[in-house]
Amino acid sequence: MTTQFSITESQQTSGLYEEDYHLWLMNTIHQLQHGKLAEVDRVNLIEELEAMVRSEKKAIRSNLRILLMHLLKYKYQSDKRTNSWLFTIREHRKRLRDDFENSPSLKRYFYETFFKSYEDARELAADETGLSINTFPVESPFSQEDTLNPDYLPE
Repeated sequence: MTTQFSITESQQTSGLYEEDYHLWLMNTIHQLQHGKLAEVDRVNLIEELEAMVRSEKKAIRSNLRILLMHLLKYKYQSDKRTNSWLFTIREHRKRLRDDFENSPSLKRYFYETFFKSYEDARELAADETGLSINTFPVESPFSQEDTLNPDYLPE
């Protein structure tokens, strides 16, 4: 279903982006669908696409940090394991799996950011557990494959 809307000449400028974001999106879609490439607000469109890329990468980093932090807690605080930790581990693996299914090229970014994300997860785990950061190894005790493996839990 195509949405009908009216855009005045003055709205066809990049000013529409600041005035009415939704209308700007609809206008840009309309222009692209109808081959009106010369009318497309390329500057703001490029900014939006770049923001989408950053957002997808940020989601990978965030989900990976949380997953690694909970794997650390699971391994190094075995006496405090909860179903909530298992839920969080499963949920963030699923989020990563879904991201990789939708955009397989993001898996490369997972590998690129794994070690930095582990460093962050180590700090987060120390903060959340109250354990010394030295409790957690400097190098990840989890392989990248195990981290994503839905059946893996550290013992």
